[in-house]
Amino acid sequence: MITGGQQHDSLMARALVENLPSGGTVLADKAYDATEIRTFVSSRGGLSNIPPHRNQRDPICFSPYLYRHRNHVERLTNRIKHCRRIATSHEKHAANFRAFLNLAAARIWLRGFVNRT
Repeated sequence: MITGGQQHDSLMARALVENLPSGGTVLADKAYDATEIRTFVSSRGGLSNIPPHRNQRDPICFSPYLYRHRNHVERLTNRIKHCRRIATSHEKHAANFRAFLNLAAARIWLRGFVNRT
């Protein structure tokens, strides 16, 4: 989901996990460490694996082993940001920004096919 640059990512957490299948797992970074996000995920029948903030009084169960899979998302984000137009947030309209995100993702996806042959 595309939001304004000044908005915190966790504001869209509910919309992102609305279609979470029962028994699904949410892997998120510390920015999503909030009781209401964890409660919403568990109400949908899912599990949340979010590292707790250091200052949390009652740390919640967290699996570093499971959290390693989040690396795939971080690597994709890094590859997309190699596209200068996306990294500098050059576009003023969300529709144009989304179109360039789709182009960058397609380019990365096609690169995988070229490298296999």
